[in-house]
Amino acid sequence: MKQFLFLLSTMLLILVLAACNSNGTAQDTSNKTIKIGFTPGPYSDQFQYGIAPILKEKGYTIETIEFSNIIQPNIALGDGSINANIFQHTAYLENFKKEKHLDLTEILKVPTAPMGVYSDRFDSIDSLEKNKEYTIAIPNDPANIARALRILDDLGWIELKEGYSPTTVSKQDITKYVYTIEFVEMEQAQLPRSLSDVDFALVNGNFILSSGRKLSSNLALENPTFEYQNLLAVRTEDKDKKFVKDLIEAYHSADFQKFIESNKDYEGFHRPDYFKD
Repeated sequence: MKQFLFLLSTMLLILVLAACNSNGTAQDTSNKTIKIGFTPGPYSDQFQYGIAPILKEKGYTIETIEFSNIIQPNIALGDGSINANIFQHTAYLENFKKEKHLDLTEILKVPTAPMGVYSDRFDSIDSLEKNKEYTIAIPNDPANIARALRILDDLGWIELKEGYSPTTVSKQDITKYVYTIEFVEMEQAQLPRSLSDVDFALVNGNFILSSGRKLSSNLALENPTFEYQNLLAVRTEDKDKKFVKDLIEAYHSADFQKFIESNKDYEGFHRPDYFKD
């Protein structure tokens, strides 16, 4: 029995030593794989062509996972199926965290395709008549309803009550309809398809682009405030890890800025504050 225990302890010691380097410290046995979640659109392309090459030079293996709707990426991040996601703005993330009780953290902003007003029936927003009714498609999630209503308020199509909450304003906060409007609410990804059936649609830029349209086809385009700029999110427990620091460094790099500025696909995108003029 003693001989068996001696042999067992010797084998364990050999395994420990084999896992150590010549300096006597344990080797990093992780494969440095980062799994990033996206919804269809430009943020996946930004990452794959502008960020992934920088991370691969650092020894990372990159896996990109595309989700079919805007619910799944945060659920997958929360349960650890992915390490980060890039698809949403601050207002949506904060609202989702509260609803689903997820401990997620915003790390940085990314170049953002703004929400805009689009139409297949009108060439301009300057010819609206006050005695006609207009159908306007808007997103059906609270954060983006608020975003759409703020755009319509800025355009002068509606008036919102004074002192409204920027991220939770709703149709109940409309104090005046300058034009007669029938709202049609639907999932964000369906909005571009609605353009043949409604007069106007307020669509996030990433869904316009993923539908094959261009940002330049807008009739009006927002200048997104902080809460509507898209972001990189991770689990809060991971926010200080090495892979997160390397992601930040990659997004802040001159190479990524050059990639964005030299690519016509990103014309009209809002630039983060860390971009240099």
